[in-house]
Amino acid sequence: ASNLTGLLLPLADRNLILPNVAVAELIDYQQPGTFDLDTPPWYLGLVTWRDRQIPLLSFESACGQKIVIGERARIVILNALGGRPELKFIALLVQGIPRSCKLDSQLSYVDVPLCALEQAAVQVGEQVAKVPDLLALEGLLVERDEDGEVSGGYLVGQVGGDMNMLGSALERVLPLLGEEHHGGRGELLAY
Repeated sequence: ASNLTGLLLPLADRNLILPNVAVAELIDYQQPGTFDLDTPPWYLGLVTWRDRQIPLLSFESACGQKIVIGERARIVILNALGGRPELKFIALLVQGIPRSCKLDSQLSYVDVPLCALEQAAVQVGEQVAKVPDLLALEGLLVERDEDGEVSGGYLVGQVGGDMNMLGSALERVLPLLGEEHHGGRGELLAY
């Protein structure tokens, strides 16, 4: 059976699940650089990673919950999927060390409420994990960049062009490798 290595990212009030290829690096928490007061609450400022300035986001806050920076806080650097030259990476606040797990066709969907930035919920071992919509998360930042403010909230236009292999890997988490979804894409994960 096809399988994919996933990473469980612990947040304050939920776990996120991503293919491990979506994560570039886990770094220690650092106080983000200053930012102006007009920014939305989920935008925490810029952090430095490999001599780049990366925007740091709180997923909980983007879903309408409060920001938590606990004693085990870390930052996960994610590879951006949208193919935008100005946005190669985004930084996400997490509350602890991500755990690796195998994702395969045995994973099952869970019927729980989802926020606008969550595409699905799945059972991973004992835990329920949410599949985040990374393109929508990136879209929030890009809307901010262009207008100086978030216009239209979570309504992000479809990203044109082919998704790269990373996007395809994320896409594979959603159908969770069910037989009916094997048409033509299966080979993308055989790297």
